Amino acid sequence: MAGMKVVVTGAMTGHLERLSRNEMNELVERAGGRSSSSVSKNTSLVVAGEGAGSKRAKAEQLGVRLATPEEFAVLVADLLG
Repeated sequence: MAGMKVVVTGAMTGHLERLSRNEMNELVERAGGRSSSSVSKNTSLVVAGEGAGSKRAKAEQLGVRLATPEEFAVLVADLLG
């Protein structure tokens, strides 16, 4: 995830459902990415949980890569205890 700008939105599920938004952002940063609260053309990845809403829609409009919480968990599996 080095150099990636990542936005986390919606309710996390699966392995990540116990994590708060702050913990998710820390996970992104430990994986080498940069967490952000807003979606822009510079966003690399949006982790879209349940009820992601407007941020998911903006990511789709801009063509930003979307990942489910489960897909994101696979990307950072080595950091999950």
